[in-house]
Amino acid sequence: MKIQFNPDLGYQHEAISAITSIFEGQEICQTNFTVAPLKSFGDGALLSHSEMNALGVGNRLRLLDDDILSNIRKAQLRNGLAPSEDLDSLNFTVEMETGTGKTYVYLRSIFELNQLYGLTKFIIVVPSVAIKEGVNKSLQMMEEHFSGLYENVPFDYFVYDSQKLGQVRNFATTDSIQIMVINIDAFRKSFSDPTKENKANIIHRPHDRMTGSKPIEFIQATNPIVIIDEPQSVDTTSKSKQAIESLNPLCTLRYSATHVEKYHMLYRLDSVDAYEQKLVKQIEVAGIEVQGGHNKAYVKLLSVNNKKSPITARIELDVRMRNGEVKRKTKTVKSGDDLLDLSGGRDVYDGYIINDIYCEEASEYIDFTSQEDIVTLGQAVGEVDQDQYKRLQIQKTIEEHLNKEVRLRPQGIKVLSLFFIDKVVNYRSYDEDGNQVKGKYALMFEEEYRKALRKPKYNSLLEGIDRETAAAGVHNGYFAIDSKKDATGAQRLKDSTGEGKTVADESAYQLIMRDKEKLLSFDSKLKFIFSHSALKEGWDNPNVFQICTLNETSSTMKKRQEIGRGLRIAVNQDGERVHGFDVNTLTVMANESYEDFAAQLQSEIEKDEGIKFGVVEKHMFANVLVLEESGETRMLGTGASKELFNHLKSVGYIDARGNVQDSLKIAIQDKTVDLPEAYREQSPQITGALKKVAGKLNVKNADDKRIISVKQAVLESKEFKALWDRIKFKTTYRVDFDPQKLIDNCSKEMANNLVVGKARFVYRKSKAEINRGGVDMEDPTQSLHVYDARDFELPDLLSYLQNETNLTRKTLVAILKQSETLPKFKNNPQKYIEQVSAIIKNQMRIFIVDGIKYQLIGDSHFYAQELFEEEELYGYLHKNMLESSKSVYDHVIYDSTVEAEFAKQFESSDDIKVYAKLPGWFKIDTPLGSYNPDWAVLVEVDGQDHLYFVVETKGTPLVGALRSAEQAKIKCGQAHFAAIGNDVDFTVANSFETFSELLAQK
Repeated sequence: MKIQFNPDLGYQHEAISAITSIFEGQEICQTNFTVAPLKSFGDGALLSHSEMNALGVGNRLRLLDDDILSNIRKAQLRNGLAPSEDLDSLNFTVEMETGTGKTYVYLRSIFELNQLYGLTKFIIVVPSVAIKEGVNKSLQMMEEHFSGLYENVPFDYFVYDSQKLGQVRNFATTDSIQIMVINIDAFRKSFSDPTKENKANIIHRPHDRMTGSKPIEFIQATNPIVIIDEPQSVDTTSKSKQAIESLNPLCTLRYSATHVEKYHMLYRLDSVDAYEQKLVKQIEVAGIEVQGGHNKAYVKLLSVNNKKSPITARIELDVRMRNGEVKRKTKTVKSGDDLLDLSGGRDVYDGYIINDIYCEEASEYIDFTSQEDIVTLGQAVGEVDQDQYKRLQIQKTIEEHLNKEVRLRPQGIKVLSLFFIDKVVNYRSYDEDGNQVKGKYALMFEEEYRKALRKPKYNSLLEGIDRETAAAGVHNGYFAIDSKKDATGAQRLKDSTGEGKTVADESAYQLIMRDKEKLLSFDSKLKFIFSHSALKEGWDNPNVFQICTLNETSSTMKKRQEIGRGLRIAVNQDGERVHGFDVNTLTVMANESYEDFAAQLQSEIEKDEGIKFGVVEKHMFANVLVLEESGETRMLGTGASKELFNHLKSVGYIDARGNVQDSLKIAIQDKTVDLPEAYREQSPQITGALKKVAGKLNVKNADDKRIISVKQAVLESKEFKALWDRIKFKTTYRVDFDPQKLIDNCSKEMANNLVVGKARFVYRKSKAEINRGGVDMEDPTQSLHVYDARDFELPDLLSYLQNETNLTRKTLVAILKQSETLPKFKNNPQKYIEQVSAIIKNQMRIFIVDGIKYQLIGDSHFYAQELFEEEELYGYLHKNMLESSKSVYDHVIYDSTVEAEFAKQFESSDDIKVYAKLPGWFKIDTPLGSYNPDWAVLVEVDGQDHLYFVVETKGTPLVGALRSAEQAKIKCGQAHFAAIGNDVDFTVANSFETFSELLAQK
């Protein structure tokens, strides 16, 4: 099988043209070569860009600096990039998202530069073995393709090998296209220090086979065009930069998705562009979280800080909330802090007092005074069994894989899945005799794969395959090779260094690269690839549809590196790309929730690519097209773009730094974007560009924040005073109930309704939407999986319940025995405690409310009408405020659509004379906490009689359908106003129509 390359992709042509247009106006260079001994050329300036010598010159440039700068600016304008101010260097930048054909673009640029200008000498500098092997593989795969496109123009390529210096001589002396691929480490060591000449790379040492000259001098003589693949990893130090300069490049072209130094940016296809144009796979993130697994003392160390005293650490722990539930929270701690207190008094944290916070880089940890646990950075104690967690990751990855295989195999697309692990021994190890033994991940995989294939929906994948033996050939590992041999004499596998520089690393990369095309064929059974997490760069495959990280600790792999292994568009059995998100969806099995993954991914995109989500840049509209009367088109240019930027700023759509304001989002949403008259014809293009950066409209817009003012005329009216004087009084209450009846009801409720499930893994999956506004996630799908664990101590049930309910131990024992639910306690102690506590409290509320009696405290205890003038209220236009003429305030603040509808009806009804949304300070004391009713209303009937109401608005007309706590508070409210008297009706209504029906009965 051969991967086919499409020569007609528009965005790739734009990237190639951006580079070739630099030399527009350059004459075609015809150079003759002769072989002669190399002598010293003095002071390191071996050749100028226009001189000839005995060897000839490989590349030659005769353009003036002003011509080159003009060409650069034209390309930048065409591609919507900020223009370069001057020609400070011949370093050029092309930014292309991983998976969009960066390697193809710069290799084809070589042939274009030769065809247009006769340039022949090219050096590709790479940072690692992985990328070196990848480039070499690409050259092999594309050799026939380029020969066909460029009329069989002769060209040679090779990977630099210090033992094969003859290749360097041929590179310098041959007059055809020459491409050298070289690792930066091969020529950056001690080349400029004569005292360390014996430590220099071979390329910098005089050599007999090079007629006594240095190999580097042959290279320098050619003025090569240097192409740097992943420059952020190549020329990151001054020594690396010197090494690049030592090649004597005609110019340097830098290609990456994540540039650190951007020099003259000529073309940019970032991750947002690639996603919007569907040039890469859509990303789908799946995360597994644990629910109900709070039976052990969980502590995770997130960070340490010794920049100021005292030294602190940020940790995660499980905290008991006021409602009795346990939730995972982040806390900042210092030495001496007691996690028993910070957890809300959870007994499992007894003895977890912070002893030491150690901050030395790469050795950070915390420990405790009375516990043996030491928690290192990024790790946790008290987690669920990690093997069960990893098994579920493997299970869900297999499930995602098989689902895609059922759908895509008929289209001729082979589905691959990639597992990253941090220890080879977890997949493959060796016994005492040196025999290979399957590691725990390999065993888990085979068990889960066999289990999955038993499902009838996968029958179509099993033609001629035995379910029980199918797992054997579908998975394998790619790891670095150890110098030791196993029992059969084969070399053992080991963990990689991850730097891609050792011989062992190279063996792993060669194996992966050699099998790259084979893996895509149905002829190969291999579908699931296990690789060391260090082998994350330089290898990818277009048909990787699932990526799962099985690290025993939290993954340190960057999200963009992780997804980069599977972003390429899939290919079918004919080697042709198959486009569209319906096929191309990459499922990432994350080590955290999908929300956390998305947040981290956006942060990395902003940092690595310099993308400013939600920001308008001054040059953004420079390449907007203008149709002239002659029928020709031109671009607006940078001057007009700055004018548009200033206009957007003047009308408040953006701030001085270009940050998008919600006023722009509203204008885009309402299709009312204000643009200067001169640019009306270009408004669709301009608005389209603004849509990309605007993002979603915030829930509340700070610019629309308004102070709510008191309407003195309403507040001082006789109608409102009459209403307020009837409802303003405070009350007190007392409660009577039967203890035995409480025991009976609690035990009955527990017996009938107590459900104590075991801890659960929650698997949630969501598609990512990437645009200029940021990385957003769609609503997730989810499934639940039981986590059966008993590795915890049972807590003191009675003490906990006594603290929560204030009931006697005798009463609690009676409830627990009578309910016959104690066996469920062992399933999930924390869940049992939470639910039993909630049931008892709920029954207590019912008993308390049923037996409650309110009475007035006295005529002097009431809420003064003046309080309306003392409180400062805020609201948000278009969100939660409504203009009012009958209310105490000039606007009504509402909390729901039901309340908003009530306010509108109050305003429009002739019968409603005055009303007030009761402020938060108007509270009725209840045994369940304070209660704040919604409305006070004065109704006029037949123009004479006045009726006074306190109205509670709910989404349901049935009080019984409300939560028990809400029901109880409403009953307390009814009892409170009944005790006050004063002809005040307290009512619950779900709509103004319901309220009107009540009025009709009065």
